[in-house]
Amino acid sequence: MTATPPLPGGDHAGDLLALYDRALPAVYGYLRPRCGSDSAAEDLASETFLAAVRSIERGAVERVTVAWLIGIARHKLVDAWRRQGREERSLAAVHDPGDDSHDPWETALDVVRARDVLDDLAPQHRAALTLRYVDGLSVPEVADVLGRSRHAAEALVVRARAAFRRAYEEGDAP
Repeated sequence: MTATPPLPGGDHAGDLLALYDRALPAVYGYLRPRCGSDSAAEDLASETFLAAVRSIERGAVERVTVAWLIGIARHKLVDAWRRQGREERSLAAVHDPGDDSHDPWETALDVVRARDVLDDLAPQHRAALTLRYVDGLSVPEVADVLGRSRHAAEALVVRARAAFRRAYEEGDAP
């Protein structure tokens, strides 16, 4: 989609309102398959637009675009995953399966079951796998989005793949 031209005098709030009806389906459409529930996607979409309004009020944006809003949505999603991860770590000790640097697993996945397994993973694992394989980011880009070093992101992706594989294969057992 094209950018909405800024209003005279830099009034971007009007830009955001004009773009809202067009952008909401794209922002929600980005968030819904990554959130696991309609309500979580709705909450994050709301947080996205509130953050956009705050950025506009601070004068931190020159053009209000759908791509810019989806970028904010991505950050809100990662923040939600981090928050959920902290909550889960405070309730239980995290099990570290160790480094599995060799990954020969080549399996055709059932998409519905794969999404269910992904939804049940720890938030940090879900974030790493979603950013890497759903969003198609490289490991350095995943590291940047998650605020980790490249090596830490590589290790996280390896552990996340191993956790996904274990959970997926456990679903095969009768």
